[in-house]
Amino acid sequence: MSESRATGATAWSVLFVVIGLAFPQRLLAQDPVDDAVEKSIARALEFIASQQTDHGSWRTESWGDSSAITSLAVMSYLAAGHVPGEGIYGERINRGVRWVVGQQQPDGMLISKKSSHGPMYNHGICALMLGEVAGMMDGADAMVVRRSLEDAIRLILESQALSKNNRHQGGWRYQTNSRDSDLSVTGWQVMALRAAKDIGCDVPAEAIDAAVQYVKNCSARKNEGFSYQPGNAPTSTLTGIGITCLEVCGAHQTPEAIGGAKWLIEHPLHERSSYFYYGVYYTGVGMFKMGGNIAKENHKHLAGLLLPLQDDDGGWTPIHGSERQAGRIYATAAAVLALTVEYRYLPIYQR
Repeated sequence: MSESRATGATAWSVLFVVIGLAFPQRLLAQDPVDDAVEKSIARALEFIASQQTDHGSWRTESWGDSSAITSLAVMSYLAAGHVPGEGIYGERINRGVRWVVGQQQPDGMLISKKSSHGPMYNHGICALMLGEVAGMMDGADAMVVRRSLEDAIRLILESQALSKNNRHQGGWRYQTNSRDSDLSVTGWQVMALRAAKDIGCDVPAEAIDAAVQYVKNCSARKNEGFSYQPGNAPTSTLTGIGITCLEVCGAHQTPEAIGGAKWLIEHPLHERSSYFYYGVYYTGVGMFKMGGNIAKENHKHLAGLLLPLQDDDGGWTPIHGSERQAGRIYATAAAVLALTVEYRYLPIYQR
């Protein structure tokens, strides 16, 4: 979707269409699928496979083995329809999951290096992955993953329960003992809680309610997008996070989400956007959750952005800021997760 189309009356008309129509029930896999997207996903998965280490992890360019990057890689396979222990990528998935579980700290933190400046980022991503894969594992692996997930969720809930002022209560920040919150870190914890709750883990309703309220606090004036912390300016990436959080928590079609979707139509993600690949993932999930024409047009928009940027070897190369340090597996996994959202293979993608 071009920026020229995403303005004024067109933006409002698209928004009204999605509100008035029932969500489509067919999966993209049952419809004609753009061949270029299918080939792009296949090439990306081959690239990710080629970069797995002998002990099962995936690495960042700057920080070495990473539990978060490994978890994103695992989820990219799940999102494309691959499952643990089966098919050409089944054993790679198993090895990645086992490596992540093996990094868990005594307090439940899922991180390979406690020195990380933002361990809750890593932890939330890993906990989300375990919540998605737990129901797919067999035998002893299933019990180990479930126990690891429960410990991870306990830590997330304990961190949320710390006393904070009203602007920050209900959210999360970089450290488990942080006394403020931000929407970026909060997004991963919300996704992890939702995935865990979906498979029967004990996630109190009041924890979800408190997280929803914090996300709403991050909605900008007049519900025009979402910001990093309450009172900040909105960005496309953070708006995708806000919409996603509300929708996965069951706060469907709220004024904040509807306003955020309208704002995102008028301010679409582009290659120069801050944290572009992060935004690709969250705007892909969030706008898909909104349904109807919003989901379809956003999927086309993201495919139009991503496919020309794919490298010859099947990966994507981030070029800006800390995304460049996170590296190619991070960017490639995020791209796959965005391009596969309409397949609905990941439980968190279900509407």
